[in-house]
Amino acid sequence: MDDRHQNGLDWRDGVPVSRRFDDPYFSLAGGLAETRHVFLAGNDLPARLRPGFHVAETGFGTGLNLLALAEVATVPVRFTSFEAFPLSGNDLEIAHAAFPSLGALARDLRAGWPGPQFRVGAVEVTLITGDARDTLPRWTGQADAWFLDGFSPARNPELWSAALLAEVARHTAPGGSFATYTAAGHVRRALADSGFTVRRCPGFAGKRHMSRGTLSAGPAGSGLRDS
Repeated sequence: MDDRHQNGLDWRDGVPVSRRFDDPYFSLAGGLAETRHVFLAGNDLPARLRPGFHVAETGFGTGLNLLALAEVATVPVRFTSFEAFPLSGNDLEIAHAAFPSLGALARDLRAGWPGPQFRVGAVEVTLITGDARDTLPRWTGQADAWFLDGFSPARNPELWSAALLAEVARHTAPGGSFATYTAAGHVRRALADSGFTVRRCPGFAGKRHMSRGTLSAGPAGSGLRDS
């Protein structure tokens, strides 16, 4: 089996936890609710969706963010995810069992896994495997919205480096947005320095803060905001 699938997982009440990063793949307090709060609402979705709207993501994980997007997408949209360590189909099936309301969409996902291209509901998916520090700079696309969902900056710092976040900005359409569960100061500063207007907002399930932002029309480093 490809070594990329040898992740090593522990399971806590149906939630996969990466041994590599010692971090859960989604919130123990409710993964789907977290995704809706952070990534959908944080990017003003589904209100902004239109045919051809492009969402990109760092860290595919179990595909929960994709499933939540597919649940609300009523027009054809695109989704590109960058993932260094894709899970096995069996691990995905176990993780998806926690979300029975997404069952049909989850089956679509697993039927197309591991891609690199497949469809989930109205969403056309491209999975780009490999280290995002290598793959994102070579990507020729631009996203209207980003889900920044790597493991925590303390445990997976490579996915939150200033250089990589500058690539996120470079691959964002004018007026495009991002959302992430983290409010780490160095992440917020790097995003602001890359051209985003960054806002710190209430987090999910007692987490004090998360971050969201929009690519500025003005010069990079346009500022940090609290709301």
